[in-house]
Amino acid sequence: MNLENKVVIVTGAGGGIGRATALRLAHGGASVACVDINSESVGITAELIGETGGKALPLVLDLGTEEGNEAMISDTVAAFGRLDALHSNAAAQRIGRLPDSSIDDWETMFQVNLLGTSLGIKFALPHLAENGGGSVVITASLLGLVGDADMPAYGAMKGGLIALCKSLATAHGPDNIRVNTISPADIRTPMNEEYFDSQPDPEAARQRVIQHYPLRRFGMPEEVGDLVAFLVSDESSYITGIDIPIDGGLLAQIY
Repeated sequence: MNLENKVVIVTGAGGGIGRATALRLAHGGASVACVDINSESVGITAELIGETGGKALPLVLDLGTEEGNEAMISDTVAAFGRLDALHSNAAAQRIGRLPDSSIDDWETMFQVNLLGTSLGIKFALPHLAENGGGSVVITASLLGLVGDADMPAYGAMKGGLIALCKSLATAHGPDNIRVNTISPADIRTPMNEEYFDSQPDPEAARQRVIQHYPLRRFGMPEEVGDLVAFLVSDESSYITGIDIPIDGGLLAQIY
């Protein structure tokens, strides 16, 4: 997948899926704006890209705000001169069943996961159209498709992103802007580890879940990065408005 001369923004690039994706895109030749609220972690991502000869721009921004999302787009275009793709990956996660969740839990996840993603895309769209089109890849979740008793708010936000994708793909397809979501299952990321570490017996919880996967393992961030690179590349030029589960076969079975 040739990504030479493409300029791509990756949000949540300080670790996990975001860092792996930023590295993968840079390896393919893209210039990458790495965005995160954590200055230290996003700086490390940019350094790793630079060490391999890639081009990276670290941006420390709060993507739960309109100002942060607008600055993300304008700073990237100012640095690289254009924008070809956006991987909206930043997320906030709170664990708890509905009776135990607070308004703050819901507002935090809404602000970052759903509203923040929408705002970033809103500011990106004119620049993508100006270049004759582009690609938006949104990290949703398998929890936007199926239920988890302990994460109703998070699942609701991710389900909202899948619906948002379809509306945007329909509206902006005539501008050659493609919009897709990816829905990872359990991926070895800090957010995933936080969930299992919250369980009474974390290792037993991991093994119990792994047994449900036909591949008998969790996914790796690099595997998600490969999928994002494909959706950003011209090789996926006729794919838009869909959600792609990356789930080790989890949805393929009934029990």
